[in-house]
Amino acid sequence: MILMQVAIMGAGLSGLACAITLEKHGITPTIFEKRSKVGDRFVNGEVLMSIFTRPVHDCIASMSEKYGIFLNPTANIQKMSIFSKNEKAIIEAQLGFTNIRGREQDSFESQLASQVKSNIHFNSTKTYEQLLKEYSHVILATGDGDYAKKTKNYREDFTVSMKGATVEGTFDRYEVMAWVDYSIAPFGYCFLIPYSEREANITIGIPDLPKNETVDLNKQWDLFYKKVSSELKQELRITDQFQFTGYPIGICHSPRIGNTFYVGNCFGSIMPFMGFGQYAALLSGIFAAYDLCGMGKYEDLVAPLRQSYENSLVLRRAMERLTDEGLDQIIRGLQGYWGEKLFQTKTTNPLKVASYLLRPYIKLTKGVT
Repeated sequence: MILMQVAIMGAGLSGLACAITLEKHGITPTIFEKRSKVGDRFVNGEVLMSIFTRPVHDCIASMSEKYGIFLNPTANIQKMSIFSKNEKAIIEAQLGFTNIRGREQDSFESQLASQVKSNIHFNSTKTYEQLLKEYSHVILATGDGDYAKKTKNYREDFTVSMKGATVEGTFDRYEVMAWVDYSIAPFGYCFLIPYSEREANITIGIPDLPKNETVDLNKQWDLFYKKVSSELKQELRITDQFQFTGYPIGICHSPRIGNTFYVGNCFGSIMPFMGFGQYAALLSGIFAAYDLCGMGKYEDLVAPLRQSYENSLVLRRAMERLTDEGLDQIIRGLQGYWGEKLFQTKTTNPLKVASYLLRPYIKLTKGVT
């Protein structure tokens, strides 16, 4: 009898979530990580917004109660300020959670690693092809779509360039800020996510569209940095920075091929609309483990995640057709009743509804740049 031998390639959110779930059901995987330790990457802030995880309202509670994975966020978000070029909306409710990623002892990666008992091989040079020969099943959790692209199993929808920094100042750790101002980030977005009362992450993301060919990321970053400093009425001291260009956003054609499972960003967990996808990444790792444990078919389990990606892509395409004037109208409409209705309802999935309403418009304007 041949025993199941599972290799997990990558010790990020999806890979570690997969390992934890396998261990709970009596399977001990072997994890291969090319970096020197878990979370050995740039530090940044991310959010788990309940508006993007419906029908799950509290994804931290869901992770612990339903899946036995325990995460402590940086803070629960009680306020979000959203800025367009000329308007501002303030939403106050239980909106979700903030957390830290990367080289921090409290990062989500570090928290997950503390729950894993399986052996992690750091500084690994093992290739996917080598693991296929040595193990009965391989979980591709490499943190991007490169291996999915190499295996001809990836649909790249666009790429994005980002620049971010850790800044020191005075912040409300329960408030996040977001900008959809095309004079700063053309067809993109910016955000501020506090780590604490003294530190925060500020990031600008600009999609690599043909109409952004002449956009200089560093010049736009300077504009954003000045805008944040002006809004907060304080000088922000930069202590750490990161920057990358041409990061692919897409989704794999098949979540499983043979005994290879594509999870996390290798599957397509990054949401095209605003760029976050931690919850989907965690779930994809869990669902791959469920399949290996005979608790469901991976393709079926991730079907809602795929649909959320497609819904988010519709919003992304709609965003690319808006002007600053159109964004002003949307942000103006979020201030008050409709903003509260959108963010506070616990049953309606706003991403799904918005995608449904916008899909005919996107089809009508397909090909417009």
